[in-house]
Amino acid sequence: MKMWSGRFRQPLNPEFESWQRSFEFDCRLLECELEASAVHARALQQAGVLSADELARVLEGLEQLGDRIAESVDAMNDPEAEDIHHFVEKQLVSLIGDIGYKLHSGRSRNEQIATDLRLYTRAACDEIGAALNKLATTFLDRAEQAGSAPMPAYTHMQRAEPVLVAHWLLAYVEMLWRDGERLEDCRKRVNVCPLGSGAIAGSTLGLDRGLMAAELGFTAPTGNSIDATSDRDFALEFVNALSMLALHLSRWAEEMLLFSTQEYGFIQLPEAFSTGSSAMPQKMNGDLLELVRGKAARIIGDATSLLIATKGLPLAYNKDLQETQEPLFHATETMISLLPLITGWMEAFEFNFDRMRKATESGYMNAFAAATYLVRKGIPFRIAHEQVGKAVRLGLDKRCELQELKLEELRAIDAHFAEDFYDFARLENVLAIHDVPGGTAPARVKKAIETARKKLSSACEEAHAHA
Repeated sequence: MKMWSGRFRQPLNPEFESWQRSFEFDCRLLECELEASAVHARALQQAGVLSADELARVLEGLEQLGDRIAESVDAMNDPEAEDIHHFVEKQLVSLIGDIGYKLHSGRSRNEQIATDLRLYTRAACDEIGAALNKLATTFLDRAEQAGSAPMPAYTHMQRAEPVLVAHWLLAYVEMLWRDGERLEDCRKRVNVCPLGSGAIAGSTLGLDRGLMAAELGFTAPTGNSIDATSDRDFALEFVNALSMLALHLSRWAEEMLLFSTQEYGFIQLPEAFSTGSSAMPQKMNGDLLELVRGKAARIIGDATSLLIATKGLPLAYNKDLQETQEPLFHATETMISLLPLITGWMEAFEFNFDRMRKATESGYMNAFAAATYLVRKGIPFRIAHEQVGKAVRLGLDKRCELQELKLEELRAIDAHFAEDFYDFARLENVLAIHDVPGGTAPARVKKAIETARKKLSSACEEAHAHA
């Protein structure tokens, strides 16, 4: 039996009936639907709609339905169910009889789907947040393992200055940390309960909304029934947060792909996360990295789909909102599957530290340090910049590095150059002079790793509190 067919004389067009169903994708919400339905049933008993015996039978039926589906996925096969709400009602009635129809008293599918989606999104925030913490921890582990190994840092895709490999890895830790904060902040706005909102105006039964919210782990009931049944801000905010995370992961993947090429040679792709070529026997391709970039495009597309689907909707619920579910599900499931693979990749790949160090010792990457040397001799930076630029030009002409120029050649450019310049221009000193919070000086990087570990430890404790 349909949940709405009483006023209709004509049957639905079969093609339309099949086309408009959402059960094929909102079946993911079964656990959320069963949990919310059990709480609603207890509220109905308190409101005098269900007797104690009827409540017991409803709760038992909901539990049996969950167990049946846990034992066999085939139990979810129902070509007649319009959506997850219709499915649960049909199955409940088949298990406990017409008492199952009482469960829909005082509620609407509009509030049910809003509640289910909030439960789903809240759980996704927690699961993805935990996976992010693991990935960030792996970045920290690799940073610690890298020790004082140097590498070239780039601006405009050109070598700029040497940094510690650990410092470069910590840049991604910062990105992941912000991504985790966005999810945690989003969770606060997700975590309110629409139950009791009815179709649009609020339930006609005296349901204890505060108790229902508390039993489902929400911080409070939603404040307005119209907004509660039509709001999808939480889904937009969540998927936008995922799109930002996907963007960061895509940037990481691009750098790793570049660094794995023979032209860079900074890293060795892990065989367990790579594939070969069907034509060229020598090839090893970074498919995981390439797919991370591709998946990022689709998650960003999901965020765009959600925005466009909701931009013109009047209050309150409209069937268009059904189209917001698949982008939410796709973005969530993609990210949940992606993060453990990236963590495994990060644990498995190898650095070529020798190649990275050699790349820092050529190309005048100590030029900024040379300008700093002159500044410390009292020369204004703009003039120091000009003088070192002339020294670089001389080095290019002579095909040698700054530290390979003779002292008399340097002094011909600027008399402030002295013998101590050669020690100042050494790689270890070039790294050490960036001795500010957030800089690449080894002592600062070591402290940054310690600070990041403390922050992650605190974040993990908060995640356990949500569980």
